[in-house]
Amino acid sequence: MVFLSKIDSFFIRIMVCTILFVGVVLFLPLYFDKPANGTVYIVEIAIFLFIAVFMFWTIASIRYTFQEKFLIVKGGPIRSRIPYEDITRAIPTRDIYTGYRLLSARYAIDLYYKSAMLGSVKISPQNPSLFLEQLRKHCPDALIESDKILKLLGREERQA
Repeated sequence: MVFLSKIDSFFIRIMVCTILFVGVVLFLPLYFDKPANGTVYIVEIAIFLFIAVFMFWTIASIRYTFQEKFLIVKGGPIRSRIPYEDITRAIPTRDIYTGYRLLSARYAIDLYYKSAMLGSVKISPQNPSLFLEQLRKHCPDALIESDKILKLLGREERQA
């Protein structure tokens, strides 16, 4: 079963600000510099487009897939194959700025697993109740704080 990542307005604002910042960093020096030749403008535009398309591709392609023995967490070129027996717990989180995260929403699920380099991965599935149901089915020994997660994610839907 495949779950796409929920994209909320907060995250869209962060991405727009990031792309605007990259644009300012790339194009503002050209404004203050003496006239540059056309090659410089082409290179700057190419760099900007590459960064913007890469960011969009990474965010738009985030998905969480339940396979027979693994949970696949994928976004753009980043991919993790998490064995179900390694998953130890799932808790709610608002800390989306640190750690390993493949999400596109303000409120998320922090999924802890034994083989994680940073201890956990933060995810934000579109349908959290169905996702948690599937997670519980595949990981019966994991501590899954469904009530707390759904309460936090329900807050997000009321604020949107």
